[in-house]
Amino acid sequence: MRELPGELTVADLAELFEGRTRFVERLATEPDPLVRARTLVHELPLDEKREVLDAHPAIGQRKGLSRHSAAEQGADIDPAVLAELHRLNADYEARHGFRFVVFVNRRPKTEILEVLRERIDNPTELELETALDELVSIARDRWVRA
Repeated sequence: MRELPGELTVADLAELFEGRTRFVERLATEPDPLVRARTLVHELPLDEKREVLDAHPAIGQRKGLSRHSAAEQGADIDPAVLAELHRLNADYEARHGFRFVVFVNRRPKTEILEVLRERIDNPTELELETALDELVSIARDRWVRA
């Protein structure tokens, strides 16, 4: 496992956070970006919070995945579980206005379904902050496991 870096490029961060967003560009100017990300992500204006969350693929998405997301989401998903993930993802996005983000790596999709069911009725403000924390956890895990 690697230690957290003192600096990263925009390209490095875009890979970890699933896209080149305003957040990623700002984070690349920070010392200790993966440490600073935990605080900075919560200081973003609402539109930038949504932008960084929506850059992430939906849980259960099968096409257009980065190498990280493809490895984390796995190849074998029961079609019934996949259908339920798609339905709940759509319900979640309709309710909250942004993508559901959860740390998936090495967790069965049935467990993710339960997390999604539990979180879908949370207040949007709580969900927004939870999703942002999960997003940073994913990026940090990707770095240390690479």
